Amino acid sequence: MNDKYYRLGCDIGGTFTDFVLLNDQTGEIMTGKCLTTPQDPSDAVEEGIRALEKATPDFVGKLDELIHGTTLVINSIIERKGARTGLITTKGFRDVLEIGREIRYAPYDIFAEFPKPLVPRKYRVEVDERIRSDGSVLKALDREEAQRAVRALLDMGIESIAVCLINSFENPAHEKIIEEVIAQEAPQVSASVSYHVLPQIKEYERTSTTATNAYVKPLTGRYLSKLAGRLQSIGFKGKLFIMLSSGGVTSVETAAEFPVRIIESGPTAAVIAGQYYGKHFNIPEMFCFDMGGTTAKSCLIQKGVAGVVPTFEVGRVQRFMKGSGLTIQVPVVDLMEIGAGGGSIAKVSKLGTLQVGPESSGAEPGPICYGRGGTDPCVTDADLLLGYLDENYFLGGTMRLDKEGARRGIEEKVANPLGVSFIHAVWGIHDLINETMAAAAKTHIAEKGGNPKIVTIAAFGGAGPVHAYGLAKKLGSPRLLVPPNAGVGSAMGFFTAPRAFDLLRSHKSSLNNVAFSAIEDIFRGLEADAAKILKKEAADDMIHYARSIDMRFVGQGSEMNIPVSAGDFTKFRKEEIRRLFDDAYEKLYGRTYPDSEVEFINFKVRASLPERLLQLPKLRKKKGQTIKAAIKGQRPAYSPAAKDFILYTIYDRYKLFPGASFQGPAIIEEKESTFIVGEDAEVKVDGFGFLWVDLKEVQ
Repeated sequence: MNDKYYRLGCDIGGTFTDFVLLNDQTGEIMTGKCLTTPQDPSDAVEEGIRALEKATPDFVGKLDELIHGTTLVINSIIERKGARTGLITTKGFRDVLEIGREIRYAPYDIFAEFPKPLVPRKYRVEVDERIRSDGSVLKALDREEAQRAVRALLDMGIESIAVCLINSFENPAHEKIIEEVIAQEAPQVSASVSYHVLPQIKEYERTSTTATNAYVKPLTGRYLSKLAGRLQSIGFKGKLFIMLSSGGVTSVETAAEFPVRIIESGPTAAVIAGQYYGKHFNIPEMFCFDMGGTTAKSCLIQKGVAGVVPTFEVGRVQRFMKGSGLTIQVPVVDLMEIGAGGGSIAKVSKLGTLQVGPESSGAEPGPICYGRGGTDPCVTDADLLLGYLDENYFLGGTMRLDKEGARRGIEEKVANPLGVSFIHAVWGIHDLINETMAAAAKTHIAEKGGNPKIVTIAAFGGAGPVHAYGLAKKLGSPRLLVPPNAGVGSAMGFFTAPRAFDLLRSHKSSLNNVAFSAIEDIFRGLEADAAKILKKEAADDMIHYARSIDMRFVGQGSEMNIPVSAGDFTKFRKEEIRRLFDDAYEKLYGRTYPDSEVEFINFKVRASLPERLLQLPKLRKKKGQTIKAAIKGQRPAYSPAAKDFILYTIYDRYKLFPGASFQGPAIIEEKESTFIVGEDAEVKVDGFGFLWVDLKEVQ
């Protein structure tokens, strides 16, 4: 019998660190939540584990695996707290990081700023070498020149080196020489080489991604090493996994080598949980909505699948304006993120109007009601004063909220300066953040070809269930779904994520002229590299490979991803591949061009292990259990329909049972989150404890 039967999910967010402990033998789930410790995130990890130990003594020694998601990497980029990084590149390409794609994100704004490169110009060194686009060598690299370049960077105190040479994705010979020189001259210095990090066409994206990986690699390595040591010191002897931005999980060694892959580590997990629930309940269109203390993340999940995109941006100068950030070319779940969380600060704008977010109070000091020195009124302060939160039952009663402090803050900084009544100010904060999220959600859903009037909204996060009803009303969505333990939804998502890793290689060639045997060699090489990454976790025969190709018409600037079945690629006929492309192109654009030539750009492999999914525990009804037993009482809370405070019935979620149903207005409380339901909604509880809400009339 296996003596390690626990799994622990741990998600470090901007405000709270969430924990979910799963007993694989019994299916029992325990949850926890504590404030994040930005100076050293591992402090909060240990604090949360110690708190769980009080309820489940000695579970740490029985932990089979700990799955971790962190905001450390993205925060270090935004706050510019990474390593002093140098870049070695081909002569003439020193300024690629500034030149980028030569696109102005705000063409009519003469004061538009662009993000400063992570590698300042003085730390970029050129070497006189050149490889052609077909991989042949035009000018060979002088090894002594490579040594001089590395030594020059060392003399400037460089801690990490990025290497990115032109066309190295076709022939990495010169990058390998520089890699060897770094290992000889400076074995103590971290190195990121583009043919390892991103062997892909598009010079700016490849250079930016490799430089970013180098920038955060030392910090990430130190943190993961410290975390592993700290866990070991408290008795953990299981496996440590890290959540990837693409929706899979990987080993701590791989995450330390490619930290650029875990930039969106935490936000992705709730989407993966939503994807699992969507498949489980056969929901055709689900809008996954995860609102925490700092941001709100959302994703449209269609037919049980969350989309994955090949590129995204971090560290935007204009946080929500595309093109104003650093481009990262790694696979990431296609989610939308806006600065709307419980900690979003409410203030009077320069125009004399109410503004909520995107600035956040974070975990330190947090909203005024946390009583930790915060002076700026936030969304959580407004939710408390609207009656939606109980100051004596926040985090299950472990954290008492300061209601009077929140009241004074909103009166002094919002209501009085705006010249409006207190209740108008408080409701305005809550309603404006809902409006901000709804506007972004409508755009996101429309871009994916969805319809907000048919989607089921699944709410996650500490603040998600508080705002989900208001969001649904603004979107016109007919149904809400709130899973059990919604407040720690990201940590729950770790248990539904596959062990997986994505690899690619660029090789530009036309369909008419390419040899399929060469393509098969590329795919097999990628699969061999993936097997090396996953072999520590399973035997080779357990690894599943999914292949796909990025294709486009010759002359186009962007490509489409076309999945192809696994197996020997030489058995395909060119007509079959062309038909797959034409079908996908026509579905996306309405027509295709049969007489135009198409070409291959990137070859991709996703390697994954058999899924070890979360088995949803069944909810049991006790004999004689009634809905009255779940009622905790009533309290006045604001009703937008009545435009006044009315009595809401308060329910203890832990006392609800399968088949229970009740009408709003209602407040359903659990330790990590509170769910608000208006008068026009009916709540039903299913056999797994999920709350299904039907809105009778939508606006």
